[in-house]
Amino acid sequence: MAGSYDSNPFGEEEVNPFANPGSDRPAANTGLSPLRSEPAGYDRSTTVDIPLDSSKDLKKKEKELQTKEAELKKREQELKRREDAIARSGVVIEEKNWPPYIPIIHHDIANEIPIHLQKLQYVAFTTLLGPTIWFLAIIYFITGVPGAYFLWYRPLYRAMRIDSALKFGWFLLCYLFHIGFCIFACVAPPIIFKGKSLTGILPAIDILSGNALVGIFYLVGFGFFCLESLISLWVIQQVYMYFRGSGKAAEMKREAARSTMMSAL
Repeated sequence: MAGSYDSNPFGEEEVNPFANPGSDRPAANTGLSPLRSEPAGYDRSTTVDIPLDSSKDLKKKEKELQTKEAELKKREQELKRREDAIARSGVVIEEKNWPPYIPIIHHDIANEIPIHLQKLQYVAFTTLLGPTIWFLAIIYFITGVPGAYFLWYRPLYRAMRIDSALKFGWFLLCYLFHIGFCIFACVAPPIIFKGKSLTGILPAIDILSGNALVGIFYLVGFGFFCLESLISLWVIQQVYMYFRGSGKAAEMKREAARSTMMSAL
């Protein structure tokens, strides 16, 4: 065309593939975008492996879980059967729960001892703690408290829980020794325990002449031993009355006679 200027006379003219070859006019814009080229390295023949046995694995795992669940149920039933057998046989499983910070013994008066006997059991528990008062030497604490627990307090606890005549008898026998020691400690004569290890009335009088303050402490210890003795006497009286009134004395005699006869046979 005259008067027109071509910036690049050697450039190739763009050809529209959709233009009519018989027409000199350029083809109208159809709105179609050119196709994108595929990325390099693209392989149309690539296949994806889909495992066909995935359902089999799920069924296998489900079966294993069902087997484990059945085994756990079987174990629970066996454990329940054993607990029931132990309960029927009269054997009580004791869980250590006292003292709360360092459980070393089983003790649950509120839940295991009958209501009408709880007051008596609590008072007996007080006399158990009596040997731990300040004025006893460490040797009495180490040997006295555990010894008292195993010799008479635990038999009384179990006797009231399962109503055993023999355990009542064992408690009465051992508790008499406990009361005898408390009365002896109140006086503290220099016969067996020589020295000033027991805070009885005789050591208190002897020490008052030399050191009034220490003598006062011994008098306080003497008062505690007297209180321990009086409470212990009340406990053994109440236990003996219950023991006689419930017919356990006659039952214990029958059990003792039966045991003697079996031993002779």
